[in-house]
Amino acid sequence: MNDCIFCKIIKKEINADIVKDETDWMCFQDINPKAPVHLLIIPKTHYDNLHSVNDDLIIVKLMNGVKTIVKELGLEKKGYRVIVNTGDDGGQTVSHLHLHILAKRPLGWPPG
Repeated sequence: MNDCIFCKIIKKEINADIVKDETDWMCFQDINPKAPVHLLIIPKTHYDNLHSVNDDLIIVKLMNGVKTIVKELGLEKKGYRVIVNTGDDGGQTVSHLHLHILAKRPLGWPPG
């Protein structure tokens, strides 16, 4: 996707505060954080959203990426939240599948 901001981050055409860059996924700081820790994990293959994924293995890789990042940052002890927004009503603002990791503050329920 030529105009996808996340694809441009993957190709290093746009700067981002990258936390981890793996073969199949990348993790970086959200530019508009909603918590003291607000990270995004994205697949390096472009998928518009969760429903466009045709390779279930990428979901496993992304979730394992969450576990890796959370462990490396020591977030598993106090807790964290993982969010996947899908579509306009789901709050998705970038049409590239991404998982949010939020932590380091109490997170209320229900969200939104």
